[in-house]
Amino acid sequence: MQEVVSINPTNGTPQNARVADALSAENSSVRLQAALAAGSNPDPGFLETLVERCAVEPDFFVRDMLSWALTRLPPETTLPRLRRELASERTQARSQALHTLSKIGDRSAWVWITRSMLRDADEEVARTAWRVAVALVPEDEKGDLADELVMQLGRGDRDVRLSLSRALVELGDVTGSALERAAASPDPAVATHARATELLRQDPETGFDAAVEEAKRVVALGPERAAAAAAAPGAAETAETADAAETAEPGETTRSVEVAKVAKVAAETAEC
Repeated sequence: MQEVVSINPTNGTPQNARVADALSAENSSVRLQAALAAGSNPDPGFLETLVERCAVEPDFFVRDMLSWALTRLPPETTLPRLRRELASERTQARSQALHTLSKIGDRSAWVWITRSMLRDADEEVARTAWRVAVALVPEDEKGDLADELVMQLGRGDRDVRLSLSRALVELGDVTGSALERAAASPDPAVATHARATELLRQDPETGFDAAVEEAKRVVALGPERAAAAAAAPGAAETAETADAAETAEPGETTRSVEVAKVAKVAAETAEC
């Protein structure tokens, strides 16, 4: 039978010690229940225990419940402690403190989101910092944040790039000029990521993977060919594409049309 964790100051066990014991139990379900109980009976005396556990808890769902429990405490108590945690040497401590700040949503914490956090070498910390920054940034500083975030384009694996694209899209129209400059980067990874993000910004319904594939084709064409194709949409094939069509395998004769369509999308993206 699963242990039921009861947090009760009158149970004869010091309250914080009882919480600490339950939160460090071997069974993740017990830890989850303990975090739920702490949030259901918010007490500032739990603060240190909850924050410390955030830094070492291996289970995602328990960590999220710990953050929720922290949001149940008075912000004037929780925020200063989270600010100190942002300087921790433990990457999970920094990441989880940022995550909890996003849950609290107090915009006064914006000034704590430094450039070093946005560029953190640990990708989970950086991804969380991007999300928090977008949630807390004042309207008049969105442009500067966009300029900072585009410096991370091309970084990491698919999940990291998706997180960055989502953050830039969430910032809105202020990202347009920054993405346009990044799309001209000589680094194909940066240019592709920038163009894919712009496609997502124009049409949020576009899937990320589809946008990336579209952007790759655009980058492969180069800006001059893209502009030329866009200037004459539907024009007859050039001699080069006509020759290629004569020797193409069945089904490949429409390739030049496909390239022209991609180039048109690229040019329209660059103009926006």
